[in-house]
Amino acid sequence: MTEAPKDFLMLLSCNAYAALSGNKIEETKREACMEQMTVRDIVKATGGRLLCGDEGLSLRRVSIDSKDIQGGELFVPLVGERVDAHRFIGQAFEGGAAAVLTSEHDQMEDTHPWIRVEDTRQALQAVGSYYRDRLTLPLVGITGSVGKTTTREMVAAALSAGFRVYKTPGNKNSQVGVPITLTEITPADEIGVLELGMSMPGELTVIARIARVDLAVITNVGVTHIEQLGSQENIYREKLTIQDGLKDGGILLLNGDDPMLRETRAKEGCSTIYYGTGENCDYRAEDIRLVEGRPVFTAVCKERRIPVSLQVLGRHHVGNAMAALAVADLYGVPLKAAAERLKEYQGFQGRQQIFKRDGVTIIDDTYNASPVSMMAALEVLLSMKTSGKRVAVLADMKELGQTAGRFHEEIGSWLGQHPVDVVFTLGELAGVIEAGELCLHFDGKDLDGLTEKLIEMLRPGDCVLLKGSNSMKLGKVAERLLKDG
Repeated sequence: MTEAPKDFLMLLSCNAYAALSGNKIEETKREACMEQMTVRDIVKATGGRLLCGDEGLSLRRVSIDSKDIQGGELFVPLVGERVDAHRFIGQAFEGGAAAVLTSEHDQMEDTHPWIRVEDTRQALQAVGSYYRDRLTLPLVGITGSVGKTTTREMVAAALSAGFRVYKTPGNKNSQVGVPITLTEITPADEIGVLELGMSMPGELTVIARIARVDLAVITNVGVTHIEQLGSQENIYREKLTIQDGLKDGGILLLNGDDPMLRETRAKEGCSTIYYGTGENCDYRAEDIRLVEGRPVFTAVCKERRIPVSLQVLGRHHVGNAMAALAVADLYGVPLKAAAERLKEYQGFQGRQQIFKRDGVTIIDDTYNASPVSMMAALEVLLSMKTSGKRVAVLADMKELGQTAGRFHEEIGSWLGQHPVDVVFTLGELAGVIEAGELCLHFDGKDLDGLTEKLIEMLRPGDCVLLKGSNSMKLGKVAERLLKDG
């Protein structure tokens, strides 16, 4: 087993003592607000030039949306493929913005501060990096092909047994979102949990160097974004670039069950720790079973054995929970207290949420889909106790590139070995999923037709799973089922 390095343990907040003593520190509501950042700081951070205005003016937030101005913001107009947000500067000031970055103006006379930079996106990243330099709390960074957001939430939940936790809000995990997220951390926060996303080569390196985390988690290496990255090996290499920002003496926490991660080692000067279900894992789950689709297991670390039960659905959440328990333990939170917080976690809308309407059980897992998550969702469906039919509504899985057809065929093969009673498929790609005698296919645009047929077929006692990429809009089917029954 791998020991946490002493210099890493030195990063613990003073509130680790409270965690070790079993005290709980409740997470409280916060208002996103930069601390002691002025126009002068922004000029220094970006290397820009102040065209006009007061350099001593304090700034409250960073915003890239002129419609989201609350007052006192630094407005950053990004230049996109279709829209140049410089056109909304006037609207931002009308809404209460205090200052603005610009890459299109060289002279300006105004009472508001205007800061000239070469590129507003890069300037935003520079602001995030500058703010990161001021932070003293430890940061945990999470990346992976599948399960980043759920793992982020579980890690934050487990840590909340001992710390006031800041976590990435929503899906702000990009080259734009992460810098803004960093500026919203306040001195009252004691530890941060950041989701670090990636869809293109080199993107994670940029994000990692801004975030400079103390502990990096990689959940898995799948095939999401293979269309952009070309191969699973390329995805693996890109995921490892989270270490480009990992601080010296930090920890790389890896899914020891993942075939591409179980033999991976951290860069020089950092330690490697594994979580999962295998004997190679420092933090290991044993005695795993599903009770009405919900995982129950024993978390094992050396001589410690902690019973864990989750409210979220699916065996795949065992790995997410073990990552959370590992992070919590490394930061001094007692495993029992962390497990209690995990038990309270309910999940997200559109991510394996379970509802009942007129005797029908509805599993809404419509937020997104990959081959691994689709099979995990089907496993949940099969584990559900029901007096009626098990119905799977499966839509296209996107961003799988030239291998998309094969991955959809594999779902059909899996269903051949683990049959459900009825399968509905939606979209051209999902059309190759042939499973069982009753398999109904619908064109990707015929959402209404699918919905009407599904409502007509469902009876009390049935259980229906809705799973597909977000762009396939199965969430609307879930809404109809809950509304109309």
